Amino acid sequence: MKSLASLFRLDHRVAVVTGGRSGIGRAMAYAMGAQGAKLVLVARSGDALERTVREFAAENIEAKAVAADLGDAARRTQAIGEINAAFGAPDILVNAAANNIRKPLPELSEDEIRATLALNLEAPLALIRALAPAMQARGWGRIINLASQQSFRAFNNSGVYGISKGGIVSLTRSTAEHYGRFGVTCNALAPGFVVTPLTEQAVNTIPGFAERHAAASMVGRNGLPEDFHGAAIFLASDASAFVTGHTLFVDGGYGAK
Repeated sequence: MKSLASLFRLDHRVAVVTGGRSGIGRAMAYAMGAQGAKLVLVARSGDALERTVREFAAENIEAKAVAADLGDAARRTQAIGEINAAFGAPDILVNAAANNIRKPLPELSEDEIRATLALNLEAPLALIRALAPAMQARGWGRIINLASQQSFRAFNNSGVYGISKGGIVSLTRSTAEHYGRFGVTCNALAPGFVVTPLTEQAVNTIPGFAERHAAASMVGRNGLPEDFHGAAIFLASDASAFVTGHTLFVDGGYGAK
């Protein structure tokens, strides 16, 4: 039987984290790297992505960067090849990249709808389809999808973002159903309101926005990216071998009220 401490180690594992440059994705990547995983960080911004790799290296976390817009189908196909070339076929996939166009549903353009669904839903599906078969062949794998409060409730002009995040929860269940028997788990994380680059526009432009969300939680504050360290390690490690198809709320009780 493994020691309790070793259940949470990720030595000799390779983890791919989309949206790994900043916010929740970066925090999850950092936690897994600190537990011994080699990282492949995927994001649009090449310079900022390389800076994150250097910052991780300063803490003895080995990471490589793949700069790609995963909403672009052709570039996504290229990126999958680069992901596999970095350290070999990955053991862990974290789908955290997303956009959020905060408009009422009738005001969204066709291009905005397509761009959101392509990045938020089609890209995670494509990455799972491309990377999970190798996990299945090895008999071990972990897939973590980033869901949202808007997967379950509508607020703040959920629009097409809410539609895409509802799909993420369904994608999590469908993936878990197929791959569970092969030692590959798939779970989702549902954040509360977390101050990240994705949410800072709303914080800076809507008076009282952050304060209202903090008051809606049970712990009286908004989330921080580092609040996801523990959940990331748990769902990426042997500790969660019997947990799949589940959405874990990391939200300070926000969703329970």
